[in-house]
Amino acid sequence: MEMKEISLKFNRPSWLKPCFLLLLCCIQSACANTQSLSENGVSSGDIESVSLVQKKSFTTKNFQTFGGKNIENVTVGWESYGSLNAKKDNVILITHFFTGNSHAAGKYNNSDSAAGYWDAIIGPGKAIDTNRFYVISVDSLANLGVHNPNVITTGPASINPKTGQPYGLDFPVVTIRDFVNVQKQLLMSLGISKLYAVVGPSMGSMQALDWAVAYPNWVERMVSVIGSGQADAWTSAKLEHWATPIKLDKNWQQGNYYSSQAPVDGLVASLMLITQDALYPDFFNQVGKEINFSALESAALDDIRQSPSIVNWLRARALTRAESMDANHLLYLVRACQLYVAGHQGDLNNALKKVQAKTLLLPAQTDLLLMPYNLQSTQQMLLDNGKDSQLSILPGTLGHLEGVVGISKHASLIQSFLNK
Repeated sequence: MEMKEISLKFNRPSWLKPCFLLLLCCIQSACANTQSLSENGVSSGDIESVSLVQKKSFTTKNFQTFGGKNIENVTVGWESYGSLNAKKDNVILITHFFTGNSHAAGKYNNSDSAAGYWDAIIGPGKAIDTNRFYVISVDSLANLGVHNPNVITTGPASINPKTGQPYGLDFPVVTIRDFVNVQKQLLMSLGISKLYAVVGPSMGSMQALDWAVAYPNWVERMVSVIGSGQADAWTSAKLEHWATPIKLDKNWQQGNYYSSQAPVDGLVASLMLITQDALYPDFFNQVGKEINFSALESAALDDIRQSPSIVNWLRARALTRAESMDANHLLYLVRACQLYVAGHQGDLNNALKKVQAKTLLLPAQTDLLLMPYNLQSTQQMLLDNGKDSQLSILPGTLGHLEGVVGISKHASLIQSFLNK
């Protein structure tokens, strides 16, 4: 296994448009009433301090997937914040969401237009205090942002050493457990064998709970934000809608498009769906007001080939995001989420009996993607099994993304739990 540091120096790169940046207008308008971090026990001086970070890489050989397949070479990126103590027992692992990556906090350069997606709660004096904790985050396998120069991942777009060509659909199906196992190998290479906490939103919450089930002796605390215990029938079917536009794009060619035109239209349509599914009507209606959307717009009335202005707004943002993403990688992430059940045994209730960690479950009240019932049912199973678990529903109008762009409002809740 091999790790190396990579110095990243870019000026306002185009990749700095992850999900939360696409919601900048939301942060400026719909979120105008967000509580300050000082009201949540974090000082304004800490908020203004943004740490500089470096991307590092980790390589492991002959990685065995949960499905029994072998990947000859796996390389992923990772970042760390804070310092590892002598006992190596102050580690918090941050597991990222579907369209995210390991850039959870800080900046690569002072000139970067934005910090990592959870910078509001990760840093000196913040809820996840890097004066106290050593915080690590890892790029997933088949990371969606494979063309982002600050993402290091192994997936369908990677070169298959046996052919010298991109894997395409020959890349093995990977699961949430595989993401966890790559993270575990990285941690072990650092001499770490215990996690003070695992914390993650959305797809990251799936990884966090799977950690607590699969490796209970490792995990002391687990925070699942906007998550679920398993992909139920409703969720699995909804996720398939994200994959369908790509498969219907004529340029997809069963995943063999790397030497020709990529299925951009399908990818853009998928990203439009993902963005809307992750939000709530209040947000879209606010955007509609800002762009003067009207149900009876002349362009859409005069020509069936024209779209309503709100659709054009959504498509434009999806087009920008698509520049750094790969269609096959999206399909693999969809499948990983569809195959998810904590413990990967098929029986969630029995799997949760293995949990030793204190757990905090944070569904969002307006989440239309992973609706609160997902974590409420998981919470009941944990309690029925005598586990130390608490649940708090996050209020707000950001939908699923309440757990990403709205996280600063809930900093004190996370901080209090980590102090237990």
